[in-house]
Amino acid sequence: MTDFRDIPHDERDPNPWLALYLDDSTPLPDHVKAAWLKDSSSRSRQFLLPFIRPLARLSIILIQILKVLLPKRWAHSKLLHRTLAFSMNRFVSPEANWLIMRHFHLGSQILSFIGANAPTPVPTQPLAPMEIDDIKDELFLKHDLNLFNFVIRLNTSLRTHGQHMGPVAEPNFGMLCDPPLELAAMPQGRFNILDLQSAIEIYTPVYQLLLTDNDFWRASNSLQLDETVAIYAAKILSSPEHLVMLNNKHPLVPLSTLRAGHRLVLHGLSTEMLHCLLMRMATGETPLPSREIAKTRQAAGRSPQPS
Repeated sequence: MTDFRDIPHDERDPNPWLALYLDDSTPLPDHVKAAWLKDSSSRSRQFLLPFIRPLARLSIILIQILKVLLPKRWAHSKLLHRTLAFSMNRFVSPEANWLIMRHFHLGSQILSFIGANAPTPVPTQPLAPMEIDDIKDELFLKHDLNLFNFVIRLNTSLRTHGQHMGPVAEPNFGMLCDPPLELAAMPQGRFNILDLQSAIEIYTPVYQLLLTDNDFWRASNSLQLDETVAIYAAKILSSPEHLVMLNNKHPLVPLSTLRAGHRLVLHGLSTEMLHCLLMRMATGETPLPSREIAKTRQAAGRSPQPS
């Protein structure tokens, strides 16, 4: 955070990263925004990503052809996750690793928030890894499964009880917190330089190769549910304008897997922003729309009726 605040402002050559850091139009905590922008402005992203991205997308096409020849259930999920953990420990930048690890915590907390405030409460299975080696427990796969299972359980329960998601005057924010993950605790070896977007572009074809075709397609399509989850939260909060910056819509129109890496980065950013918005409402920093609506309705109910 100090790095960006110390950047001098030259009006003849304004720094774009300083502008993005100071901009407060979207909800992001300063320490998260600083880590995100430091990663985005790295040499790795500037010089490696333009070469990695087209090679990664070509790999996705070639692997898709290869999958036609492989057995339908061919997969090595445990090898995949051991490979991911190994590479994250040795090659991925501290900021990128920290943002990836935070994502499991934030996603779990957002689902718990929706589940706890639904008309028919729905249990969740939170994922809260504390170190990179925890990923070896097939964490990425479990993250995708959790999302789809939650949507199915929630809507099955709502249909069974004839209920719909709606405003909650006093939402339960008790499950929300800043994940207890320290940026300084992330691996900081000599080769830990790979930025978040480059790492994700590399991981996407590896993910495709070592999972079944069905698992990979489900993981890619899970990115389409960003809007779905945001709508649930917006209904609880009576705040449709706070659907954050969603780019992975529409959930009923699946997109090609070729851009899955880029969409995954957008998914991570929208999760950070939604969590930040909920945290601000929990602390009272941002007014809670559903509470204000409830007060307005209550006052209207006490108003004298016209004769």
